Amino acid sequence: MSKYRKQLPQCDGGLFLTDGGLETTLIFHNGLDLPHFAAFDLMRTQKGRVTLRRYYLPYIESARQNGFGFILDSPTWRANPEWGTKLGYTRDALAAVNRDSIELMQELRDEFETPAAAMVVSGAIGPRGDGYEPGNIMTLDEAEAYHREQIEVFSDTGADMVCAFTLTNVNEAIGITRAAQAVSIPVAISFTLETDGLLPTGQTLSGAIEACDAATANGPAYYMINCAHPTHIENALAAEGDWRVRLTGLRANASRRSHAELNEAPDLDAGDPVELGNQYRDLMRRFPNLSIVGGCCGTDSRHVGFISTACRTAKMAA
Repeated sequence: MSKYRKQLPQCDGGLFLTDGGLETTLIFHNGLDLPHFAAFDLMRTQKGRVTLRRYYLPYIESARQNGFGFILDSPTWRANPEWGTKLGYTRDALAAVNRDSIELMQELRDEFETPAAAMVVSGAIGPRGDGYEPGNIMTLDEAEAYHREQIEVFSDTGADMVCAFTLTNVNEAIGITRAAQAVSIPVAISFTLETDGLLPTGQTLSGAIEACDAATANGPAYYMINCAHPTHIENALAAEGDWRVRLTGLRANASRRSHAELNEAPDLDAGDPVELGNQYRDLMRRFPNLSIVGGCCGTDSRHVGFISTACRTAKMAA
């Protein structure tokens, strides 16, 4: 059974940490081959499962050291129908790996959660496309039907919620939200931004959040930004409006490179972990609703360690 599905503790104002760039860490630091950037494929073997478990441990320790809660996002960003088919998964096998991934997150929570630091189990969802290009944008009904299969699997597990990362367009966000609403599981929506602070479709972040809320009766529990450097989101955060209170999470890239540059780069640009932590601190001072922090592409436990310390300092100062 889920533990926090009826009341997500990260919505109560405390600081929550997430992990960093799962796929880039596994590829560039662990030397693993991840076809189609699919970390969930490691769940096929016991060795892969152990690798994933070890990956989360330093992030959990950073949260515990700083008195943060922690969100255990499952390694299932690619575990949706089209990507699963590319990797040779049947529908039943894909459902099984989604369930197994949630079980791994539950095992980590059972071992490391404390009364002072809640740990939320979240089923991670990714876009139908590659996360950098909008591609052929689905209709609302198509997006809801496409993502409902994975979301239904999560709803039948002990997952407390689902979170959709690296979304490039509002139609997909609305479809995912409606699918989650249909099976009564909380959902968070995380958009990605280009270097100009706009979604890959050219829409503003404020416009995307307002449109999703309007179409779903404020369905998402909250919104996030991921897979963009803090310098890329400055323009997006400058807009005024009630949408600002709905944005509570950030999982930034280590690199200032654009999505196109990251796609073509043969190396890992890890940026400057200390600088990144300071940029989070400055954003939190300007944007007090920011309470869920972690990393995305190029970040590892070093970056998230600096982020957690810097954000704790900013929160205490406030």
